[in-house]
Amino acid sequence: MLVVDDDPDIARFVEVNLRSAGYEVAVAGDGEEALDRAAELRPDLVLLDVMMPRIDGFEVAQRLRRSPQTANTSIIMLTAKALSADKVTGLQSGADDYIIKPFDPIELLARVKGTLRRAKEMRNLSPLTGLPGNIRIQEEIERQVREGRPFAVLYCDLDNFKAYNDQKGFVRGDRLIQAVARIIQDAVVEHVGTDGFVGHVGGDDFVAVLAPDPSEDVAKRVCERFDEARSAFYEPEDLERGFVRVEDRKGVLQDIPLVAISVGIASTDRRQFAHYGEAVAVATEMKSFAKRQPGSSYAVDRRAE
Repeated sequence: MLVVDDDPDIARFVEVNLRSAGYEVAVAGDGEEALDRAAELRPDLVLLDVMMPRIDGFEVAQRLRRSPQTANTSIIMLTAKALSADKVTGLQSGADDYIIKPFDPIELLARVKGTLRRAKEMRNLSPLTGLPGNIRIQEEIERQVREGRPFAVLYCDLDNFKAYNDQKGFVRGDRLIQAVARIIQDAVVEHVGTDGFVGHVGGDDFVAVLAPDPSEDVAKRVCERFDEARSAFYEPEDLERGFVRVEDRKGVLQDIPLVAISVGIASTDRRQFAHYGEAVAVATEMKSFAKRQPGSSYAVDRRAE
């Protein structure tokens, strides 16, 4: 972490409390030094005083956000003013939070922990869909395994998506991915409310984690809703033919099937999983079986241990 304050007493107070909580801390006495140290150290968090000589905290925050080296660094503004205008200016400059002086160590550490937690959560979200990524997916399945809960893993991905992306362009491809994310989320919420989990592995791959009993109903609903929504992503003539006719690099016409969705289900109904990788491997295997079927479909692992 980097503490930036031209008052050495305040800088020392913040540094001591952060070090006592187990954080590594560096200190800068003004804005210019702060920019140099931030570029050098790449801190996870900058605690930044507003009123400083040479460059004030607002300008430092703006420069930190503009630099590729520090664009994702979290920033907490330290200000002696409780005016709403100053808070708004700080947030508009790129700050994630602010603390009004004087503050006590409990508030300081609470805001630091909260800001770092939110930053970690944001880093683990897919920028395209806003869904949790691989780290959170693994954590969720590992938690289910550790707690011994009955659960099912649904592994979903699109058939013929690469061909669609190549033919229609990445903008339409991204919109299709976003639509799939909403379809899976809606299906999970429809059947299990907020007790389900949906994550975005990347590309056109998604994972849902929920109770075993409704897992087939969720998979069926995902397939149905996808087929209903698919018409918005094709021209009428494509839908009428049931495929897309494209010319390859050699000038040969090829018929590309319409995009479909495949879902593989692995659950603890018939077997127990020792770890995250085992559950995902079985769900992935079932997804491969589903892909052998025409159109959108799902496959369930019904094998006993």
